[in-house]
Amino acid sequence: MAAEFLTGNRLTLLNSGAEYFPDLIGAIDGAQHEVHLESYIFEDDATGQAVAAALARAARRGVTVRVLVDGFGGREFANSLQPALLAAGVQAMVYRPDIARFRLRRHRLRRLHRKLAVIDGEIAYVGGINVIDDLNTPYQIPPRYDYAVRIEGPLLAPIQQAQHRLWEIVQWASLNRRHRVTRRVPTELAARGEQTAAFLVRDNILHRRDIEDAYLEAIGSAQHDILLANAYFLPGRRFRRALHDAVKRDVRVVILLQGRIEYRLIHYATQALYGRLLGAGIRIFEYRRSFLHAKVAVIDSHWATVGSSNIDPFSLLLAREANIVVKDTAFAESLRASLDQAMRNGARELPVDSWKRLPWHSRLLRWASYNLVRMVVGLVGYGGKH
Repeated sequence: MAAEFLTGNRLTLLNSGAEYFPDLIGAIDGAQHEVHLESYIFEDDATGQAVAAALARAARRGVTVRVLVDGFGGREFANSLQPALLAAGVQAMVYRPDIARFRLRRHRLRRLHRKLAVIDGEIAYVGGINVIDDLNTPYQIPPRYDYAVRIEGPLLAPIQQAQHRLWEIVQWASLNRRHRVTRRVPTELAARGEQTAAFLVRDNILHRRDIEDAYLEAIGSAQHDILLANAYFLPGRRFRRALHDAVKRDVRVVILLQGRIEYRLIHYATQALYGRLLGAGIRIFEYRRSFLHAKVAVIDSHWATVGSSNIDPFSLLLAREANIVVKDTAFAESLRASLDQAMRNGARELPVDSWKRLPWHSRLLRWASYNLVRMVVGLVGYGGKH
């Protein structure tokens, strides 16, 4: 489905939790009517407690507050923060909580991975930042690196509609119909700026490939340069072919990837592709200063995307995701400048022959990881689609 671009928006790029959470909490504290938040993770740490406290304050002063957290990513939420939120009057539900007897079935892998918030139908946040402290990592390292966008203007309407629609679905599925959604989505929202953007979701019904297709369309029309930054990068054949074709058109393609190991299987599976990508003329940088969690791109300095969707089979084929796509030079250049700084300060470019330098057993391990991921994708019914 083609993206619907709406103009008249004011977009603010927020770099990691240090910028995002103060802005989000300030907006929640200023809410008068409604707060609706979705997150894959809602951790019971300093940041999660601060956000939960703001949500509880809003509910106590009569604001309708809804919180939806994934049952796998936020598997501790039901026992940690949810009881206190419910006691404060927050409507809090868990998306697909049935993970105790995990089996390799397609519906079990269909997680709520998007990170969205809408306050009073006036302010929205879209991005890749979970409700978790940037410093909540396994090691004593600098904060996670990620992005969100604060949105004001007409683009709020489809974001709010998507949240309300999913809330109703989860209510019916859980037989929890105590709190019906009163739709407050206006037919037209006043312009707050001059920026043009579209809101895209990935689901398993009408929007299965919207985010991937937006990427492929932008890559296919690129004329100068493509800069991708992704936490988990395991593209399918169509995506890899599009990048290779771009290089053949003399487009400069740069990919910023995770340099630290967070999930070993995906990390090694991604590295199995390095030889072919580097051999095709694609430059690869590994971010090693901290954990890279960003899922963003800039193409030709006028197209950009920020969101929750990784470029891997789990995001592109299974999870519920949400991205904003922006057609605005100032926004794209701001994101590019931020990524360029991250690469200068925290990343290392891989030599073209880096794959060949690995011992044979290291290459074998990476190809085995890649084939294991493909096998898992095949077992859940998507083997021929990635």
